[in-house]
Amino acid sequence: MGLLDIFSKEKREERARAGNIQRAIHKYSQSGDRYKAMEALATEGSDEALYGLMRRFGMMYDKSIEDEQEKEWVFDTLVSKGETALPAVRRYLAAADSVSWPLRVLQKIAPSKDAELEAIAEVLARHEPGYERDPTKKIQLIRHLGLMKHKKSPELVAPYLGDMDEGVRFTTVEALLGLKNEEAARDKLLELFVAQSEESLRLRIRIAEGFAELGWLVHGHRGGVEKKLPDGFHLDREGHILKLKKPE
Repeated sequence: MGLLDIFSKEKREERARAGNIQRAIHKYSQSGDRYKAMEALATEGSDEALYGLMRRFGMMYDKSIEDEQEKEWVFDTLVSKGETALPAVRRYLAAADSVSWPLRVLQKIAPSKDAELEAIAEVLARHEPGYERDPTKKIQLIRHLGLMKHKKSPELVAPYLGDMDEGVRFTTVEALLGLKNEEAARDKLLELFVAQSEESLRLRIRIAEGFAELGWLVHGHRGGVEKKLPDGFHLDREGHILKLKKPE
């Protein structure tokens, strides 16, 4: 086979792959046609093909049941590929606007929790605390880190208590409370709780609930906490936040 034949074969493969990707993410195609294209991409198995297959996660089909079934098929197929799918997953995590599905794939195929955390930290580094027009991806990454319960999760999550978006800050509060690392989270949460710039009542309620549930003390912040404590909570002598019981 000559050089021209090799180049010609590669071009045909590229065109076939591009066509299958377009059919796999075509919103108005029949579901059966998308499956055929997705199966072809899975069979090829190259990084480009698997990345193209993952783009199905980013397309929303009008028929919600079929949409979910197709995405579940993509999820199962990628998981079956194991670590060979990692390059495509990491690339998609960096590029996509919504990452809930690829994070589920990563959780299944990463060789270790450390490897999973490293991949997430790499993406999160591109979405630093601050303004973003759409913070969806940031929220999904923080939520996943909270559920991972990795020892390094708190240090990755905590800076987002200073994010400009209230939804991001609230998700960060939930993640830190869920991680239950008092040394890493207690003072940072209390600083946010007493901050004059923080206007979110639901955020203060969630912190108060979390401290009540976990039994964390407010030492060093008692005065500020008393001023900002939402209705339905009070401080005891030791500095525990207690939730008042509703009268029966």
